[in-house]
Amino acid sequence: MDLHAVLDIDGLLVSSFVVHAGLAVVTLLILNPILAKIGARRVIWNLPLAEFGLLVCLIGLYTLLL
Repeated sequence: MDLHAVLDIDGLLVSSFVVHAGLAVVTLLILNPILAKIGARRVIWNLPLAEFGLLVCLIGLYTLLL
């Protein structure tokens, strides 16, 4: 498996973690309306904590997959 620690974008060196975190934030923004529509928000007792946990899980998933 070829892991890239640093991405070169037109001479700008960007850590791959920043890219994974950005993808996770975008995914979380897409998932929020879906979770609200299916009613998941009423069974979550601490919404910011649940969103942060989901963000951490998504960052880990993107780190493993990409």
